[in-house]
Amino acid sequence: MTVPRDFQEPARCRPDLVIGRDELFAQAREQLARGGSVLLHGPAGIGKSTVLRSLTAECGEAARTVLRCSATESESHLPFLALADLFGLVLDDISDKLPAAQRTALESALTGRGESTLQSDGLALRLAVLSALRALAAEGPVLIVADDMQWLDPASLELLGFAARRLGDIPVRMLCAVRTDGPEYDRHLRALPPDSLAVRFNPLTRAQVAALLDHRGYTGLQRSTVRDIHRTSGGNPFYALELGRALSENPTPPRPGEPLPVPTSLRALVLSRLEMLSEEARRTLLVASAGARPTPSLLHAAGRADAEAEMAQAAALGLLATEAEGPAVRFAHPLISAALYAEAPAQERRDAHRALSRAASDPIERARHLALATNGTDPEVAARLAEAAALARDRGAPSMAASLGLLSARHTPADTEPAPDVRRLTAAEDAITAGELDLARDIARDVLTRATVPADRVRAWIIVIDTAGHAMTEVDAVFPQALADAGDDPGLLSLIRYQLAWRALLVEGDFDEAREEAARAAALAARADDRYNELMALSFQAQIETLMGHPDAPATIKRALKEPQDPRVSCHHNGAGYSRFRWLIMSDQLPEARATVTALLREVRRRGSVESEVHFLRGLAETELRSGHCGRALDLARESLMMARDTGIGEVASAVLASFAEASGGNVERALELAREAVDHAEENGDQMYESRGLTALGYAQFVAGDAQGAVRSLRRVRELEQGLGITDPARGRWQGDLAEALVRIGEIGEAQDVIDVTRVNALRLGRESVLAVLDRAEALVRAARGEHEAALDRLTSVQDRLAKLGHGLEEARAAFALAQLRTRRPGPTSYDEAARLFRRCRALPWLRQVEAAALARPTENAAAPVAAPDGLEGLAGLEGLASMERQVAALVMEGATNREIAARLFISVKTVEATLTRVYRKLGIRSRVDIVRLAAGRRP
Repeated sequence: MTVPRDFQEPARCRPDLVIGRDELFAQAREQLARGGSVLLHGPAGIGKSTVLRSLTAECGEAARTVLRCSATESESHLPFLALADLFGLVLDDISDKLPAAQRTALESALTGRGESTLQSDGLALRLAVLSALRALAAEGPVLIVADDMQWLDPASLELLGFAARRLGDIPVRMLCAVRTDGPEYDRHLRALPPDSLAVRFNPLTRAQVAALLDHRGYTGLQRSTVRDIHRTSGGNPFYALELGRALSENPTPPRPGEPLPVPTSLRALVLSRLEMLSEEARRTLLVASAGARPTPSLLHAAGRADAEAEMAQAAALGLLATEAEGPAVRFAHPLISAALYAEAPAQERRDAHRALSRAASDPIERARHLALATNGTDPEVAARLAEAAALARDRGAPSMAASLGLLSARHTPADTEPAPDVRRLTAAEDAITAGELDLARDIARDVLTRATVPADRVRAWIIVIDTAGHAMTEVDAVFPQALADAGDDPGLLSLIRYQLAWRALLVEGDFDEAREEAARAAALAARADDRYNELMALSFQAQIETLMGHPDAPATIKRALKEPQDPRVSCHHNGAGYSRFRWLIMSDQLPEARATVTALLREVRRRGSVESEVHFLRGLAETELRSGHCGRALDLARESLMMARDTGIGEVASAVLASFAEASGGNVERALELAREAVDHAEENGDQMYESRGLTALGYAQFVAGDAQGAVRSLRRVRELEQGLGITDPARGRWQGDLAEALVRIGEIGEAQDVIDVTRVNALRLGRESVLAVLDRAEALVRAARGEHEAALDRLTSVQDRLAKLGHGLEEARAAFALAQLRTRRPGPTSYDEAARLFRRCRALPWLRQVEAAALARPTENAAAPVAAPDGLEGLAGLEGLASMERQVAALVMEGATNREIAARLFISVKTVEATLTRVYRKLGIRSRVDIVRLAAGRRP
C-alpha cells in the first residue's frame, strides 16, 4: 500500500536543485539509500524544501508507504495536527493491527473526538505511534517526510521522537527539513532516529546565483548586477530570484551607485520591524546602510550622536548585529540594509550620503558619497570622482574604477574637457579589466550613438571588438567602420590593425597574415609614438611566430622586452611576459615557465585584471600538468573554468585546459564533455585555432578512455587543421604522439610511422626535446608491433630516463606503463609497480585505473601487492560494502593524502573526511589509516 504522492513537483525543479546543491543532495540520497534518516536545516529561502521534494520523488520510489506532513506557523498550536497529516490516510489499514487501548488513543488524537492528550493518554499514544509504524513497515519500507519542522505542534513532535528512538532495524526512514539560523537544529534532530545525518544548507556562491538566475530566465544581467544580487541576497536563492524578478520587471536598470529595486515581497520581511524603531534610530540605520563599511565612529562623525543606543535598539529587534571581533556595524542580513535604503525618500538618502562624504576617511568613499549626494552636473564633483577612479584603478579595483568613472561622467558638464563620453570610455575599459564585458559593450554602443570625434569613435569600436572575445565573426561589420573613422591617423590605425591581426588568426586561421598585421600595427604605433600599443603588437607578433615555429620568434620577443617598457604591458595576458612564458614552456624549461607565470598571476591579482588572471591560471595549470602534478593542475583548471564562466571570458580555452586536466587527473567522462563543449563553441564562433585545441583535448580524452578509434578520428582532424593553419611547431599542441599511439592500437602502423617522421623533422629543427622523447615512445610501440621487441624495450627505457630529466612527470609515467606492457609479452614475471608508483605520484587517477586493469589481466603479477584502485577498492575482497564517497576517501588515504588534502580534492570539509573515515573503520572492522593500506596490500590488519 502506497500513499498517493501529490507532493511531487514537475520535473523542472530538478535543474534548480543541482545548482549549488548537488553535493548536499548526493550526501542525503546516499544516507537514505543506506536506510538512514536525514534532517535538512538552514535559514528561510535557502532551498531546503526544493531538495526535500526532489529527494522524496527520487527516494520515495523505493518505499512502499510515504507519510508526509508540512506544517504552517498559524496551525502550530493545534495538537496532533502533524500526526493526523501523517497517519490520517492509513489509519483504516492499520487500526485492526493495534492493541485496543492504543487504537482508541490514536483514533481519538487523529479525529479530535474525545479528550485525548499527552497527559491523559501519554503512554498509549506513544506506543500507538510506534506500533503503527511497525505495522506499516511489516508490509514494506516506510518513508516519513516532514517539511518546516519548526512549525510542527509540540505533541506530534514529541510522539515522533519517542517512536524514532525505538525503531531500531525496522525499515522506517525520516526525511525532514527545519528552518534554523544556527545550531538550534539539535532540538529537532532528537525527533529523528539515532545516527541521522544533519545537512546544513549554506549560501550559494556568486557563480551559483548567476546560474540560478540564468536558469529561471533572468538572462542578460550584467556581471556587476549579478554581483549586487548576490551581495544583497546573501546567497539566498529565494531572495536572489525575487531580486532578479524585480529587475526584469523594471524597464530601467539602476544607475551606478543606486540600489537594486527590492520587491515588495522582500521588503515586507523587514519593514514591519523597521516600523518599531524610533525615528532617530531609523535615520542612523539609513546612514549605516549607505556606508560601505560603517562603524560607530563613522556614524558619530556623520552626526549620529546617539549611535550606540540606537544600534542597540535595532539589535534587540534582530535588525543589526555588532561584530564580536571588531568595531564594524553589521546588518543581520544584507537584505535589511537594501530594503531600508530602497524605502527611504530620495532626499533622505542624499542627506545620508552628504554626511558620509564629510565623515569618511578614504578618498574613494568620500568621492562616491559626494556624487550620490549631488544632483545634476558639477565639474568639481566630476573631477574628484575621476581622481577616485584612478586611485581605485591603481589599487587593483577596476570594477570600482568603472563605477566611479560612470558617476564622474554623469556629473561632467557637456562643454568641459575631458568630455563626459571620454570618461565613459575610460569606465568601459575599466569594466573590461574587471571582466564586466556586457557593461563595457553597452557603454561603447551608447557612446557611438552620438560621438563625432574620430579618436572617441575608434576607441569605442575597439571596446566593442574586445568584448567579442574569440567570437570575432560577430563584429566583422565593425572593422570597415572603424577604419573609416581612423582615416590616416597612424595611432588610430595601429589599434585597428592589431585587432585585425587577431581576426586573421582566430577567424581566418592565417598565421602569415596575422603576423603581417601585427608587424604593421607595431610600425604604425611607433610612428605615433605610442609605446604601449607598439609593445602589445610586438608581443602578439612574437606569440604568432612562436606558434609557427618561425626562426624570428626569439628576436621578436627580445624586441618586445626592450626598454622603455610600459608596466601595463608587462603583466598583460597578451604582453611580452606571457609570450616569454609560452616560449619557455614550449622549450621544456618548466621551472622557469612556472616562476614566470606565477609572478604574472601574482601581479594581475594585485591589479584586479580578471581576463589576465583567467589566462595565467590556465598557464600555471598547463605547467603543472606538463610537470606531472595532475592534482594541482586539476584544481587550477577548475578555478580558471569557474572564473571564465562567471565572467564570460575565455570559456572555450578554459574548457580545453580543464578537459586535459580532467582526463589526466580527474574524471574522463567530464573531460570528454568539456572537450566536446569546447569544439562546439569554437565551431560556432568560427575560431579555427580553438577548434583545433578542442579536438586535441577530445582526442586525448578518448585515448585515455580507451577509445582509440575515436582518438584517431579527432586527432586526424587536428592534423588537417594545423596543416591548413600553417602551424609547424609540434610543442604547440603535443598531439602527435597520442595520434601515433592510437594508430598503433588500431593497427595503422604505416600511418603512425609517417606521423612520427614528419613531426620529428620540425621537432629537431626547433629543439623540442620532450616532443622528440614522446615520438620515440610512440616509435617503440611501432617497432613492437612489427616484432622488434628488444629494440622497443631499449628505446622505451631510454625515453623514460630522458623524460624524467626534462621534468615531464606524466609522460615519464606513460613511458614506464608502455614498458611494463611490452614486458608482459615476454616469458617470465613482470611488474607494473613502477608505472603505478609514478602515476600515483602524479595523482593521475585515470591512468592509474589503466595500470590496475592491466595488472589484473595478468594474474602472474606479484599477487601480494596488487595495484590500488584509484577510484576505490572494489577489486579487493571485503571492501564491497563501502559507499562511493567512502571508497574515494579510502583510495586517497592509500596515496598518502592528509585529511586536508582529501577535503580539497573531493570538495568537501575536513570534518566530512573525518566522519567518512570513521564509517570506513567501522564497516571494515579496522582502527586506523595504516590498516586501510594493509588491507589494500592484501594483509589483514
